[in-house]
Amino acid sequence: MTIDKASSPKRNNWVGPVLRASDITAGIIEAAREDNPGKTIRVDDRGAYVRIGAEVELILRRSTVEAALGRPFRMAELEVNLGSFAGNIETNDDHVRFYYKKTL
Repeated sequence: MTIDKASSPKRNNWVGPVLRASDITAGIIEAAREDNPGKTIRVDDRGAYVRIGAEVELILRRSTVEAALGRPFRMAELEVNLGSFAGNIETNDDHVRFYYKKTL
């Protein structure tokens, strides 16, 4: 899998997780791309952490992460590796949603 390096503008409408580099990171990136069809998914790999983002809304579904990792996945695993995030967050056992109510 290719990981894109991208620079971040100071003001933007990008939302998403900032993950500590771990064994789930590649699966989260793959799920972000699959669960958000038609959206540009930006990945900024900084070595120790990876920022994953999309404009206005980004959804990650547990079932998609499980398929990408090839094993069962609990959303709590995402929370443990979540160093930070941009936007608002909505979570449950089946998905996590990063979003903005207002856009810049």
